[in-house]
This record gives sequence, C-alpha cells and structure tokens, in this order.
Amino acid sequence: MVSKRVVNQKKRENKMRYGKGHNRFLDNDVPKYEFPEGKMEPRAAYQLIHDELNLDGNPDLNLATFVTTWMEPEADQLIMENLHKNFIDHFEYPQVKEIEERIVNIMANIYNVPDKDDFIGTSTIGSSEAIMLGLLAHKWNWRQKRLKENKPADKPNIVFGGDTHVSWDKFARYFDVEPRIVPIARDHFTIEPEDVKKMIDENTIAVGVVLGTTFTGEFDPVFEINQMLVDLKKTKGLDIPIHVDAASAGFITPFYEPDFKWDFRLEQVKSINTSGHKFGLVYPGLGWLIFRNEHLLPEELKFYVNYLGDEMPTYTLNFSEGSSMVVAQYYNILRLGKKGYGEIVSKMMNNANYLAKKLTESGEFEVINGAKHIPVVTFKLKNVESSKAFDLSYRIRERGWIVPAYSLPPNAQDTTIMRVVVRENFTADMVDIFVEDILNAKKSITNMISGGKQTDPRKGHPVS
Repeated sequence: MVSKRVVNQKKRENKMRYGKGHNRFLDNDVPKYEFPEGKMEPRAAYQLIHDELNLDGNPDLNLATFVTTWMEPEADQLIMENLHKNFIDHFEYPQVKEIEERIVNIMANIYNVPDKDDFIGTSTIGSSEAIMLGLLAHKWNWRQKRLKENKPADKPNIVFGGDTHVSWDKFARYFDVEPRIVPIARDHFTIEPEDVKKMIDENTIAVGVVLGTTFTGEFDPVFEINQMLVDLKKTKGLDIPIHVDAASAGFITPFYEPDFKWDFRLEQVKSINTSGHKFGLVYPGLGWLIFRNEHLLPEELKFYVNYLGDEMPTYTLNFSEGSSMVVAQYYNILRLGKKGYGEIVSKMMNNANYLAKKLTESGEFEVINGAKHIPVVTFKLKNVESSKAFDLSYRIRERGWIVPAYSLPPNAQDTTIMRVVVRENFTADMVDIFVEDILNAKKSITNMISGGKQTDPRKGHPVS
C-alpha cells in the first residue's frame, strides 16, 4: 500500500505519541511518526505493538481473504528456523534452492506438462509477481518474433476479461501494453470465446483466463478459449499463448476435478501461475510460475550475478526474498501428499456447498456462485436494494465476521454482492453460527428501512 505524509493537524494530536501512561514499562512519551531519541525495554516495545495490533480483525473470522491463516505447529517451527535465510543467496543456502526446484517439478507434474516439453518455473512472492513475470516473457517473445519478421513491434496488446485481478491492469500500465478488456455481461460474470476473438489481432501478446475469479469465484471457459485460439492459428496463422491465472484454483482443481482440462493438456496454454499462500495452505507471501517450455522464458530476461558467491540466473521483479514460505510449501507437500490435499479440498468444498444451501434456504439471499469449482460462495441480498450489502458488511462485523461487499465490474456495476471464502478452519459448525448472525444482521437492516425495531446482532431479538 502507498503511505503518505501525516498532516500537521494530526501531528499536534495525542495520536502522534505513545504516552507514558500506555503501560507500566514506559517512563517517557514515545513518538509514533519520528525516530525515538532513546531506547526502551524489549517488553515495552513488544507490549505497545501487541496491544495496538489487537485492533486488527480476527484472521480466523476473516471470510474475505483467500490467504492461509493457520498452519501446523511443525510448519511454524520450520518457518521460524528459516526466517533469516535470504532465498536469493543460493550459494550460501543451496538446499533451499534445491527444494524450490523440487516444487517446480511437482507443480509442473500436477499441471500435466507433456513429457516432450522441458518446463521451467520459479517461486515468487505471490501471484501478482508471477502474472507480471509470465506476461513479460510473452511480451518479449512477441516483440522478438515481430522484429525477426521486420514488422512493427511498438503496439503490443493483451486481452483479458473484466473479471481479472487488478494485477493484470497493473501489468498493462507498468509495462506499456494496451489492455483490451473483454466486458462481462450484466447476468454472466465470465468471458466468452467469441468476445475474446473480436479483440485479438497480430499485436496480441497473450490471452489471459482466470480459474477462480476474485469477484465471483467462477472459471473462465479456458477449454473453449483454447479451442478458439487453436482454430485461429490454423486459419490465420496467429499463434496466441494463453496465460492461466490459477491463483485461487491451482491447488484445488488438480485434486478436486483432476479430469477437468484447463492446464498444459491444452495446446495454447503456455504459462500458469498459482498462489501457495491461498489454497496451497502456506502463509503469505508465496506464488508459483510455470512455463510449458524453457524456450518461453527468453534468455535475455534472465540475469546472472555472482556477487553473492556463485553465478546464478534470476528471473524476479525483486531480489531479496524470504526462504521460509518455500520451505513451508515443501512441508505441506510432503506432509499431505495428494491424498491429504484432496481430503482438505473436499472438506472445504462440502462446507462451502453447505453454506450456499443454507443461504438459499433462508430466502434472504440469492446465491451467485455456490462453490461450483472452488470453495468460494458469492451472493446478493433479496428483498432490499443490493447496495444494502455494504451496510450488512459493517453490521456483521459487530460479531467479528469480516465479509466484503463490492460492486461487480462494468456492465454489472449496479449489482453489489458479498463473498465468503471457505478456508480449512471454516467448519460446518461455524457455517451455522455465521448464517444465524448474518440473518440477524439483515433483519436489523430491514427493520431500520421499514422503521421497525432494530435487532441485536448477537442475541437476535429486538433492541428496546
């Protein structure tokens, strides 16, 4: 996030300092926005920060986030043991690099890279970096091909849907590529092959498809878009790669729907990203990027440096990054295996479907996506304006639940929906409690609109 200068008016307020009355360990006031002149006892520093962070929401009740909020104690221990290792220092920490290489091979395998292809991949600090690195390689390949053919290479474009994550827009702006955004329909929230086809031309560097959109959790029709691009290659000679953004589904679909064809089994799928810190069940931040073939990552984009003790190739937007989450991912893979991941995914999907069923049966909500492919349930309010979802989001937070309300992309921007990400710790019992709480909260909002008595969100009865 971007931070800025604190205005002078705020600087004159008490909010600018920790007063010595904050806790028993402080003898003097301590500034918050300036470097303190002196030092303090470690317990005092810890207590100040610990107490302030109590104001954050409870991660276990944060139903907005896809991000993992719990790992096993053994994983936590491995993370602590490796927090101080800089992953980029392969000469000093060669075994961590070896572990990354194993995971890349494992991911390429579950994404069904054909035996004839020599895949290549890398860990990243998240799917946003993985997306940018993948698309940057496709831009580079497109430009080199155009220059080889003595054709202009100054107007690249990329085609993706209005249902994509903001990182796609960031790539287009940061790397000077024209974004050709396929609009969603008012009542259909993924893109369609024919709409994609209309936007493609010889300057298209890639087509982006999403497996589990941030907005609704739905899948773009990657199989059908691939077939359209295969036909286009045969008829017009345009060889357009697909980059699959599987940030959400990359650790779900291989175990829940192994026969679903979305990955390197499809001819035009050339690169895939996923998030280890989502359903890979690792804390943030960790992402993975896999290219179908080594030649898809241009040699010119690799940098070789030797000032850490050994010459090594790097393909990252940053340089330093932690080793601990790569180690944690390997722990999960060894600990769970396909069977363990499959069992966890099935439980999450069962609980998500149970939530969708309960919301539908209440008669108060219309379910948009009832966890068809990933454990994400999106819904909108019935019997009141959909914009009241914002009020409901605030109201339900009184019970500790964090549930986002947001407008859909252009063409459907008048529709406001809510989203629940069903993670491993959101059990069926918690579903029951949550549904009771959200129904009470909605009843309170409805009563306010009609002029009736408000409902206590905790006890579920009118407030006198």
